[in-house]
Amino acid sequence: MLFLKQEELIQIFQDYRRKLCNYIYYKCGDMKLAEDLVQEVFVILWEKRDSVKHVSLKSYLYTIANHLYIDHYRHKNVEMELIHKRQDDSMAESPEYLLEVKEFDNRLKLAIASLSEKERTVFLMNRIDQLTFKEIAESLNISVKAVEKRMHHAVDHLFLKVNHKL
Repeated sequence: MLFLKQEELIQIFQDYRRKLCNYIYYKCGDMKLAEDLVQEVFVILWEKRDSVKHVSLKSYLYTIANHLYIDHYRHKNVEMELIHKRQDDSMAESPEYLLEVKEFDNRLKLAIASLSEKERTVFLMNRIDQLTFKEIAESLNISVKAVEKRMHHAVDHLFLKVNHKL
């Protein structure tokens, strides 16, 4: 068992805040939400500091973050589906949007956003955070083969999406 002191929590916060923010951001695409959920992660850690095992701290933090995200996602699922449907409809009809898609950065962002959550998470953890497949597998509690497969699908998807519009 681990009884966290305030200064230890501050150090853990400094060590993991950015990584957890990125992890949640890759899942949801909303930095404000990611930051809010990470704050909740550390509130929960502080509240449950008497029952946390030190050796499983990293896994525990990512598990809390993932559960908070899932809870939020379930709560907002219907709303998000309607927003995505409206965005898809407006993108297909808007001449202004068709002109903007000529810029490579915009095409890439849209292609990344269209990846499945699992593929987007693995892709961004590898390309932005520069984590190895092994590190990603450990963070997500999946096999290295699963990471490789998700990355392969993500890269294929991005290639098709971006090249198709060139």
